[in-house]
Amino acid sequence: MRRKAIAVILGGGQGTRLFPLTKLRSKPAVPIAGKYRLVDIPISNCLNSDIRRIYVLTQFNSASLNRHIKNTYNFDVFSSGFVDILAAEQTPQSKNWYQGTADAVRQSIHHMENHRHEHVFVLSGDQLYQMDYRNMIEKHEKNDADLTVATIPVVAEDATGFGIMKTNDEGFIENFVEKPSYDELDQWKSDTPEKFKKEGREYLASMGIYIFKKEALNKLLDEYQDAIDFGKEIIPQAISKDYNVQSFEFDGYWTDIGTIKSFFDANLALTDDLPEFNLYDNEDFIYTHARMLPASKLSGTTFDHSVLAEGCLIQASRIERSVIGIRSRIGKGTTIEHSIIMGNDFFQSREEIEESNNENPMMGIGERCFISNAIIDKDVKIGNDVRIAGGDHLEDGEYENYHVVDGIVIVPKGEVIEDGTKI
Repeated sequence: MRRKAIAVILGGGQGTRLFPLTKLRSKPAVPIAGKYRLVDIPISNCLNSDIRRIYVLTQFNSASLNRHIKNTYNFDVFSSGFVDILAAEQTPQSKNWYQGTADAVRQSIHHMENHRHEHVFVLSGDQLYQMDYRNMIEKHEKNDADLTVATIPVVAEDATGFGIMKTNDEGFIENFVEKPSYDELDQWKSDTPEKFKKEGREYLASMGIYIFKKEALNKLLDEYQDAIDFGKEIIPQAISKDYNVQSFEFDGYWTDIGTIKSFFDANLALTDDLPEFNLYDNEDFIYTHARMLPASKLSGTTFDHSVLAEGCLIQASRIERSVIGIRSRIGKGTTIEHSIIMGNDFFQSREEIEESNNENPMMGIGERCFISNAIIDKDVKIGNDVRIAGGDHLEDGEYENYHVVDGIVIVPKGEVIEDGTKI
């Protein structure tokens, strides 16, 4: 497996649907689950599947992602493994930035020719799931497929938002439709296992995870030079032109983190007693930058169904169903509920803390605050007696030092919220 395959992780475009979390960083660099970055998920899946040659394709706000990759994924000198960033670049063949997923791979594929391989994995950088890709490639090779598409059974209500595949009795994909209307769904049902039928999950949605034979990928990208997207153009062309396209049905937890709402829900789901995404596995680790941080300290805090990362100083009165990120500081008498606190990039010195005032509070969250249905990005300074209460009563929009998306209040990285502010 190690020498057979190369993985390409698509970093996405500007990440407008995750704005303002993508205001200063690329989508794969967005923090998740208190201590990780989104890109850690597909990279960890690769490493756990013995795929150790990985490219990450990106072009927007890539500095923090570059830094994270460089500081985290270093292989020893006796290994041929690597995790490399491929940023958009001008070449004699193209003067443009990546125009879409297929165009990004087309512009970058010449870098992969330096490494012997038979298959190319194309993965998304903004999904939360755990998959052993060895099972997928085993089916891909067994059926001599040119292309294998990972699919997941979904219900009718969700099917209208995905590319839907129709398979034959042998699991080969015969037809594809992008985001079908509700009225035409009957003709797109597939023969899914009985446990999914009982749940109404009879439609095979593309997960945006693909394995290509090297030759098939090169041929498709060359034949369809104007095609810039895998899901909308390359995959339908491969199916219509009699390429051998196989479905790999995945029955585990998977969610696309393309919007603020999906990002918010996926994080808070990690606070369940037995979350569907398992961070506590003895073998399939989620890797990230190894920080030498002290243990977190809680003083007088009622802590319920929440996730707490390292290096935190917590004096809050109550924290409920929330994700508290690295180096978070939360003052006395504060309540946090249904929120994501991303934490801080560094600890402030004693001198900086002593010099704090109303206009320049300490980094973190002050005393006697109430924060609900909110995302507080890194290095935010929130003063004392601040009330942030997100919900449907708030109108979506961009305000002076915060945003509201789907009723969720987002305070962007580095913003300052003065004492007594009410949102």
